[in-house]
Amino acid sequence: MAPEEAPAMLRFRRSGSKLTLINPTPYFITVTNMKAGNSNLPNTMVPPKGEVSVDITHAATGDISFQTINDYGALTPRIKATMQ
Repeated sequence: MAPEEAPAMLRFRRSGSKLTLINPTPYFITVTNMKAGNSNLPNTMVPPKGEVSVDITHAATGDISFQTINDYGALTPRIKATMQ
């Protein structure tokens, strides 16, 4: 797997007021400009083969959209994902 393919592999699991980002890849992924519906979520870094939880409001519903920061410090195109 190439590093630029890693962001599309992120998975999102909601449990109450927490959203867990799950990274099944061998790469660190820096997530920025993350939104759930119309709610902005905090930027975070997800370690390889790891997960990170962020606070999410009950009003935050719908799909997740986000960007990542690549190895050159540039923003990647926006990606959409679904909360599980």
